[in-house]
Amino acid sequence: MQFRDLQKQYEVLKDEINAALMSVAASANFISGPQVKELERALAEYVGVKHCITCANGTDAITIAMRTWGVGKGDAVFVPDFTFFSSGECPADEGGTPIYVDVDQRTYNIDPMKLEEAVKKIIAEGKYKAKAVVAVDLFGLPADYPEIKAICKKYDLLLLEDGAQGFGGNINGKKACSFGDISTTSFFPAKPLGCYGDGGAIFTDNDEWADLIRSICVHGKDTCNPNDPNAKYNNVRLGKNSRLDTLQAAILLPKFKAFVDYELAEVNKVASWYTEGLKDIDLVLPEVRKGFYSSWAQYTIQLPDRVNRKELQAKLKALGIPSMVYYAKPMHCQSAFAGTDSAIADCPVTEQHCAKVLSLPLDPYKTKRDIDFVVDEIKKAL
Repeated sequence: MQFRDLQKQYEVLKDEINAALMSVAASANFISGPQVKELERALAEYVGVKHCITCANGTDAITIAMRTWGVGKGDAVFVPDFTFFSSGECPADEGGTPIYVDVDQRTYNIDPMKLEEAVKKIIAEGKYKAKAVVAVDLFGLPADYPEIKAICKKYDLLLLEDGAQGFGGNINGKKACSFGDISTTSFFPAKPLGCYGDGGAIFTDNDEWADLIRSICVHGKDTCNPNDPNAKYNNVRLGKNSRLDTLQAAILLPKFKAFVDYELAEVNKVASWYTEGLKDIDLVLPEVRKGFYSSWAQYTIQLPDRVNRKELQAKLKALGIPSMVYYAKPMHCQSAFAGTDSAIADCPVTEQHCAKVLSLPLDPYKTKRDIDFVVDEIKKAL
């Protein structure tokens, strides 16, 4: 059994993906080909925002957003403590100081109450300017944006939605990657919508920011004078080399169609089989609250204290069942932040999660038989 069966997905979409790849090869238009713009238009329309700008990866997407906002020394950026490293790495890389905030016990996303406490503390101390929030849609579930946006408005904070794991989710029909002042996603292969390498995208309704983002993505080139034949070589700022190549865009187009047409519905069905099968045993299951819809990047359970996670993983592995731990170490405990104010955090829920979480095999192509097998073996092991 594969943890996320990309081979099965390719078998299903083989003809469309192969044709897309051959089309790019035949045209030899490998950088900024028409498929890139086609994908950007499709993603912007799906999410419901004015601008989608693709880039090289999800980490670049967050970094470029931070640079667009001028995040730098003296700025505090509030980040969930339970997340992948890039969510805090990117603001720190621009000179900002990540302030780590604890997460909700059941949704794994940043806790709005803890967020407001952290913001008030930073403002009261006066050492940093409270600048922005990075809210992560962890494991596929959008963060609690009604609450988070109210806090951002109250304290004049910019909001970045890190939708790398949440693309396809929604709150009352409003799509993930539309909640932030700027939102980002990743097309890493294992993400809900993934390519066959690295890739990312940035979403915003702000025209000025969109122009700036496009410039930063391509070495800071002049994007305000598109009819100037020399604009390509007029670099008006320091930027990055961060583009989604045409091959990856071509792969994403048929994958995006499948994602919208049936994969989202199927992965929710698979997740429901886990929830039904595991609901009566001594586990804490992920919660999707009323009005929220998850794209299920992961199905993550919390084990009871009596269970040795490593031993359970070994038992499952021996049966051909892969599992993963996302994440084994809180962000504020990462060695990269040792000795900085980012290492100062009170996040007991995150620390508990890091010791107890376990993610199970999940993708839209799993069968009921697959999930019943995993559920039965977990029950036996417990």
